[in-house]
Amino acid sequence: MVAAELTITTTQIPGLLLVQLPVHGDARGWFKENWQREKMVAAGLPDFGPVQNNISFNASVGTTRGIHAEPWDKYVSVATGKIFGAWVDLRAGENFGTVFTTEITPGQAVFVPRGVGNSFQTLEENTAYTYLVNDHWSADAQQLYTFLNLADPTVAIDWPIPLDQVVLSEKDRNHPYLDAVTPMDPAPVIILGANGQLGRALIAQCDSQQIPYQAYDRSTWDLAEPSGWPLKSLRGARAVINAAAHTQVDAAQTPEGRTLAWAVNATGVSALAAACQHAGVPLAHVSTDYVFDGTLPVDQAYPTDAPLSPVSVYGQSKAAGEAVAATVPRHWIVRTSWVIGDGNNFVATMARLAATGVDPTVVDDQHGRLTFTPDLAQALIHLITTEAPTGTYHYTCDGPTVTWHQIAQWVYHDTGHDPHRVTPVSTADYTAARPGQAPRPTNSTLDLTSTRDAGLAVRDMRSRLTAWLDSSSRTSR
Repeated sequence: MVAAELTITTTQIPGLLLVQLPVHGDARGWFKENWQREKMVAAGLPDFGPVQNNISFNASVGTTRGIHAEPWDKYVSVATGKIFGAWVDLRAGENFGTVFTTEITPGQAVFVPRGVGNSFQTLEENTAYTYLVNDHWSADAQQLYTFLNLADPTVAIDWPIPLDQVVLSEKDRNHPYLDAVTPMDPAPVIILGANGQLGRALIAQCDSQQIPYQAYDRSTWDLAEPSGWPLKSLRGARAVINAAAHTQVDAAQTPEGRTLAWAVNATGVSALAAACQHAGVPLAHVSTDYVFDGTLPVDQAYPTDAPLSPVSVYGQSKAAGEAVAATVPRHWIVRTSWVIGDGNNFVATMARLAATGVDPTVVDDQHGRLTFTPDLAQALIHLITTEAPTGTYHYTCDGPTVTWHQIAQWVYHDTGHDPHRVTPVSTADYTAARPGQAPRPTNSTLDLTSTRDAGLAVRDMRSRLTAWLDSSSRTSR
């Protein structure tokens, strides 16, 4: 006997999924794959990364437990017996108080997202209720639970066996009713590098989407000093976004700078990856075009699977950081280039020079595309909130590849100045006049196929620059 194929069905509670499991039976009994990551993720179950498996054995019919909303995702089923399961959405939002009930035998399972109250009542003797969770239980974690009374008249669960006839703990019997329950907020996103251009954009993006977050700058989470990290904040986090890095490309070529670049971009990321893996938290890690040597012909773009070949200390340390970030089971490595944000950057410098009458000399043989931090922040949040597939992504503006000289001319034009005031120069001549310059990729153009496949919007670079300068001009008035 073989049950129906593996299927996953949505319910009226967002994220709560009913799973139909194939059960293979014969004269000896039955067998099922209760959790099979590859098949279940392919069928539509979130890749939630379980780290603990628990079993609750219930000898008597009518044993009732709940309603508990926990600060982690949960995958429940039964090994033997039968239960009546009831789930109530106790998360903040319009679905607060929504109920779903069903009977569960060995042929069914339910995926319960964080913040959805879970409860069950046994319908057969010797029922073994089993569940996977994606965080380690502890007494401290239990303080983050949200509870609801099983007899709450608002949700009005139709229990098969009346609650005055069941085996029920005194604690569960005295949980609060719905009108006294504080809804559970979504798990927070951990933002590292909060004071940087990208960090500030990530905070603004979370604020605009009302996504809870905890932001850390170097004073509170220094990647070079893992011993001082507040690791307890990882418990129950939605994901970590590592927007912190040592980005002083030229300084990294010095003995002192080399040590710091490796401490932050490689060794620190290694410790961060280990901490995320231990806590079962996904990691979104921001990387760079500098992991490539830039020798690809300028009419081509680097795909995500191109071999890494950094030519600078900065690029080497970032390539090493990518390697360790990829060890986290759920990770997104996002490479970007030529980043422009709120702060000191190339576009801001060119706009200031134009306004102050300076005629700059700008290299015209380094090719790539700009990336604006609000767009990159939106992309990172999108990957996390949509639980995009683990892997490496490229994110920049779209449009033809250009040089720094062309961008400088655009800035002069858009700010009302003569673009011919910008003089082109080769990288060789520019660096000859400025000793200590780190080698830069000649071609920094990143292929955006991965971006589009993930459903991410990319913006035209030329029009985005004009809009950015216009907005900056209005803000400075």
